[in-house]
Amino acid sequence: MDKFWAHLIEVQPDPDPWVVGVSALAALVLVGFRLPWQVSRGLITIAHEGGHALMALATRRKLEGIRLHSDTSGVTLTRGRPTGPGMVLTALAGYLAPSLLGLAAAWLTEQGRITLLIWVVLLFLVCMLLLIRNLYGALILLATGGAVFALIMYAPAEVQQVVALVAVWFLLFGGIRPIIELQRKRHRRQARDSDADQLARLTILPGGFYVFFFLLVSLASVAFAAYFMNPL
Repeated sequence: MDKFWAHLIEVQPDPDPWVVGVSALAALVLVGFRLPWQVSRGLITIAHEGGHALMALATRRKLEGIRLHSDTSGVTLTRGRPTGPGMVLTALAGYLAPSLLGLAAAWLTEQGRITLLIWVVLLFLVCMLLLIRNLYGALILLATGGAVFALIMYAPAEVQQVVALVAVWFLLFGGIRPIIELQRKRHRRQARDSDADQLARLTILPGGFYVFFFLLVSLASVAFAAYFMNPL
């Protein structure tokens, strides 16, 4: 156990500046182009629904399960009061989760805690797997968790560092695109049950305010993360 703990909190050296830059560019390609985004977007959905689930637990709502669908959508099922602060915070957490998780991961990366970051991600995926209530969601989490476990067991430290950097930037950039897509759908009146519109029904503020708030937090997360990981 002492050896495992020492391995867990081991500090890796700072990456070369070009590694940080190339990692950010790779993540931007994944998010910015249609085909790689369609393939990888499910990872953002995992973070989104995980955010709902974490906040539901934090606000003491009864968490009944999570479903992840093949169209990269998802739903987190909770039970409790249909109104009130717990419901509002749970609805708020989804679109904020990828960016805030990316910001926290950026801070760990800046501290050189790559091994700790990867183990935390694996634990997060295992906890979500216990809450999954459909076969497709279970398969996606098993595949993702298996890839993370293989990274821990077989990849050298340098490869782990690069993958972690790409994942951090992917969460940060990937947290922005769904918000923009949400507003486009709302403009076409195709997202009346979105998180933003649910929040509008729960509070006195319009749905557009929450879309703006989601975007503001996501952009701020990118800015702070870039400051943390500034290689210069």
